[in-house]
Amino acid sequence: MAFDPLQERGIPLDEQLRDWRELNVTPIDPDRCDPYTRCRIITMNGIETEAILFSHHMARHCRDVEIKQRLARVRYIEAQQQKVVNWLLPGVSSVLETTIAYEQVAVDLTAWVARMEPDQRLKQAYQFGVLEDFDHLYRYANLYEMIEHRRADKIVDQLTEVMPGRPTYLHHRDSMDNVREPYQRRVTEPLSRLHALTITAAEQQTMNFYMNVGPMYMEPIARQLYQEIGLIEEEHVTHYESLVEPGESWWERLLNHEYNECYLYYSFMETESDPKVKNIWELHLNMELEHLRLAAEMFRRFDGRDPDQVLAPALPPPVTFEPNKGYIRDLLATQMDLTTLGTGYVREAHERFEKMQRAVMGGERPPSERVIEENRAISGEEYRLQTEGPHPAGLRVNR
Repeated sequence: MAFDPLQERGIPLDEQLRDWRELNVTPIDPDRCDPYTRCRIITMNGIETEAILFSHHMARHCRDVEIKQRLARVRYIEAQQQKVVNWLLPGVSSVLETTIAYEQVAVDLTAWVARMEPDQRLKQAYQFGVLEDFDHLYRYANLYEMIEHRRADKIVDQLTEVMPGRPTYLHHRDSMDNVREPYQRRVTEPLSRLHALTITAAEQQTMNFYMNVGPMYMEPIARQLYQEIGLIEEEHVTHYESLVEPGESWWERLLNHEYNECYLYYSFMETESDPKVKNIWELHLNMELEHLRLAAEMFRRFDGRDPDQVLAPALPPPVTFEPNKGYIRDLLATQMDLTTLGTGYVREAHERFEKMQRAVMGGERPPSERVIEENRAISGEEYRLQTEGPHPAGLRVNR
């Protein structure tokens, strides 16, 4: 039977507070965990961070003290959830190891969403973005080999290939060309709303992570690579957030956020391989069911509509972390040469793009290109993990 979170009872809000002992969860073992368990953790950290930031923004636009207090009560629980989720990551992992896991999330989550997206225009937006995150994974994997003398095979566990995507230096576009047309909220399918919220939150968390960890490295090439890719992650957030219909009311946005959290916790509870982590997904789902009930109550009261007019009658099939090698290879063979112009896509460089390239590059080779060259000089060849054969675009390993 399909799971309808609006018909399920969760944990009452007054019973959701946890003490330090409960919040101090044992992290996963990076040497023994399923790489996709780590991906689910990183995803839910981004989703909970988005929930907290959205609630703060909503409160800043609200004059009603009672509503501010309601938001604050739920937001504190969301903050506890975020700490539990993010603290599942092991402290023994280096920043670069976590970075590679972040990019594995970006590749396999975005590819899965693109495969499942019913709206062809939105599907194209995800297909375009995933080829850029795929290339970021390749650049960071070469940096990892160069400065930590380790290979990314252990992190991605051959579930995700590592090889060039759309070259990172070509991701620097005029800001005008990073804005897409939003979905139409009155006609779009509920699943498309959930996809847009999920990928926006995941990319936003990646952007935030790189903004903060980039300067922690001493090696100039590492600092520069994080700076370059961090700027592109800002472009990606612009790209994905513009897909969300701005005409949605604050109450509708709150309802969609809470429904999406239920969807993802339910999805990950259904697909999680680690029993300890699975229990956390189940607990948080039961908390989110109550958050959704409260959001639905406010939606009825202040928006004057029933949640059934906005939400799906039951959750869609679970979000699944799984290999997307064939799908990515098809995109590499057909879409590597795309760029954007206005809200659309073109295959030729244009005046705004070329002007931006000149301004950002300043006549120098970008860090994303130099990191490959420097690792090749140190390691003898660039790092790749091509489990399915040669690169589909014919790009050979340079030695």
